[in-house]
Amino acid sequence: MRIISGTFKGKRLQAPKNLPVRPTTDMAKEGLFNILNNRYYFDELNVLDLFSGTGNIAYEFASRGSIDITAVDAHFGCIKYIENTSKELEFPINAIKMDVFTYLEKTADSFDLIFADPPYDMDVADFNKLKEITFERGLLNPGGSLIIEHEKHTKLKEDEDFLENRKYGSSVFSFYTKEEEESE
Repeated sequence: MRIISGTFKGKRLQAPKNLPVRPTTDMAKEGLFNILNNRYYFDELNVLDLFSGTGNIAYEFASRGSIDITAVDAHFGCIKYIENTSKELEFPINAIKMDVFTYLEKTADSFDLIFADPPYDMDVADFNKLKEITFERGLLNPGGSLIIEHEKHTKLKEDEDFLENRKYGSSVFSFYTKEEEESE
C-alpha cells in the first residue's frame, strides 16, 4: 500500500501478511480523495476511520494535514500496526481496539467525516446500521459526511441523507451527508 498525496506522497507501507484486511485499492482511494479534496480542507477535519484495518485511509488523511483522526478496529494486530506506523511517521492517529458498533453507540464525539470500510461480506442490515447509528446519535457535525465502502452488488438505503454513489472497479463509495444548519 502507498500514500497517494500529502507530506508522505509515494511512501510505501508494508503491513504484516497475517492481518485480516482488504485494503482500499490505490485507484479507489485516489478517486475518493479527489472528491474529498473538492469538498473539504483536510487540515480542518475531525476524521473517524471505522474498520480501519491497516490504517490505509487514516494515513492518507494524516499525510494531507488532518490532525484529529480516530481509527477503530476490533483486531489487535491491526491496531498495533496502526499505532506503530503512526508513531514512526508522527501521525496524529488515535487507534482504538473496539467493535465498531460498540464504539458508535458509546462515543461522545462528533466528526466532520466518518469513513467505514467493513468486510464486503458483512450483512446488508449491518451496513445500513452504520448509517442509522451515525445519524440517530448525531455523530456527524453539520456539513459532515459518512462514506461507506462496499462492493458493487451491495445495495444500501438511499434515503434523505443519501448524496451519491461513486464506483471504482468493484468498489463503491456511498456518501451520506448531514446538511449544514440554517443560520438565523
